Amino acid sequence: MPCYEIDGLVPVVHPSAFVHPSAELIGDVWVGENVYVGPCASLRGDFGRLVLEAGSNLQDHCTMHGFPGADTVVEINGHIGHGAVLHGCRVRRNALVGMNAVVMDLAEVGEDSFVAAMAFVKAGLKVPPRSLLAGVPGKVVRELTAAELAWKIEGTATYHRLAQRCHASLHPVMARTLDDMDRPRWQAEDLRPLVQQRQDTD
Repeated sequence: MPCYEIDGLVPVVHPSAFVHPSAELIGDVWVGENVYVGPCASLRGDFGRLVLEAGSNLQDHCTMHGFPGADTVVEINGHIGHGAVLHGCRVRRNALVGMNAVVMDLAEVGEDSFVAAMAFVKAGLKVPPRSLLAGVPGKVVRELTAAELAWKIEGTATYHRLAQRCHASLHPVMARTLDDMDRPRWQAEDLRPLVQQRQDTD
């Protein structure tokens, strides 16, 4: 992975974490145990410190940054969806930030909470624990259900396993030039989108 020192600050990555080779880590970045960082993620620790605590994930094309002296933190088992932007904020333990959401400076996403895809969490907003926030600007919609929280926990566990799978088998190859659509598929885990689970119970 491309790692850059700035002002004597060098990124720190736990050996069990997986950081995709196309992700970039700059300066004061701390990646903890069993973390997954996806392709093209940008962690710019050139002003404030960036922390991914144990078991968290930061998916494809996510950005982490902050103002000087301000930490940007994803706590244990935090789950950050594709394309999200975190700037000088804190995502508490077991919280989820959806795809392409933005969480601004001094905002706090409470423990076990969800920020919906495309939502905007304005600067300084404190999202209560176990809440669903949606919209632009984001507003708390309701409390999360036990089924939604169970779905999130299992989804994050798949990223724990993905980090292990990547360590074990991900490597660069040349693409095949022949049609190979009949080849075996990866034996998918039994995890379906939340909307599909809701349809099954309706």
